[in-house]
Amino acid sequence: MTQSDSKTSRSELDQKTIALIEQIAAQVRANIDHGRLPEISLPVRSLENVIYDLAKGYFELGGAHKTRTLTTNTARSFAQTLRMMALSRTMVEHDDFATKREVYYISKNWGDCRFDEQVESDAVMDDIEASASVEGLAREQLRFYPEAHGGSVAGRLTVIDRNSATGETVEIDCSRLGSGAYSIPRSVEHLWFRTDARFILAIETGGMFQRLNNHRFWETAGCIIIEMGGVPTRATRRFIRLLSDNEKLPVYCFVDCDPYGFTNIYRTLKVGSGNAAHVNRFLCVPQARFLGVTPQDIVDFGLRDATHPLSATDVKRAEDALENDPFVKAHPAWIAAIKQQLSMGVRAEQQALAKWGLNYVIKEYLPKKLSNPESFLP
Repeated sequence: MTQSDSKTSRSELDQKTIALIEQIAAQVRANIDHGRLPEISLPVRSLENVIYDLAKGYFELGGAHKTRTLTTNTARSFAQTLRMMALSRTMVEHDDFATKREVYYISKNWGDCRFDEQVESDAVMDDIEASASVEGLAREQLRFYPEAHGGSVAGRLTVIDRNSATGETVEIDCSRLGSGAYSIPRSVEHLWFRTDARFILAIETGGMFQRLNNHRFWETAGCIIIEMGGVPTRATRRFIRLLSDNEKLPVYCFVDCDPYGFTNIYRTLKVGSGNAAHVNRFLCVPQARFLGVTPQDIVDFGLRDATHPLSATDVKRAEDALENDPFVKAHPAWIAAIKQQLSMGVRAEQQALAKWGLNYVIKEYLPKKLSNPESFLP
């Protein structure tokens, strides 16, 4: 696809976004004209309304909906929803955007339907996005951007961006940034890539990313390294998904060995979450595999004396995953790994590998693990 094709595609998405907003507004107006209480139907965003299909590889919304009807008690939230949709339409028309925080402050000019707290505006924004997702649209098409940008990227990759003012193509070679790295922008839909890498290594912690980057691990391993910085942001997940899909690259995840790393950080990247089920198909990376650190790694790499006891929160999170998480329950290998960790009663950080030397992770651990990707957890 060419850059001109990309612009055409974005224009079509803008038209689709405006058409959806106008359709909802027309339905509200039609109800009023016919003497009926206006209402808006919204998908229910919760784990209870989530379906996990192994073939698709991500959490998606089920069929449950809620109806927001204009009544005495809901007049304010109903008006807020319509005002936010109107704001979205205006931004699409003027090729502009607003961060979630800016939307909250913009509402201060909305009189009685202003938001008192940002948590209120965030909730309405999520509801609107859920409705838009049914039509294949995400929050970024509505022109609502998160505050946080994506993680850092280094390695055998050229990112092809554009100058927003002139439209001129800008190429960023991620292998020529010295000791620094490329920072993923808040919106990544317009990016293109050129690479000869063999795989993407998604890394939980900034410290481990810096070690691998400073020693140019990506050069000898022939890969791209991406810092997730804990639970990856929307931009990071979308960037990894686009890069992996466009360049046909496998994605391997290098995360701490604890229930939070398994069920929050890794699972969010791979299949998404219940609250964001309406956009998981855009953001998640179903092809991701879990390289480590695994409970078995604690045994195989002699890390037992570099571990920490599982906390009560760790144990509860692991037990909840075994009982309630559709992703974990669908994969016997993950059930076995979490049960193994519970029986061991310990967790291990990526940095525990430094027990054997600061660069043991580069010289021994990663090469050994990468020699057998078939063994990675699903």
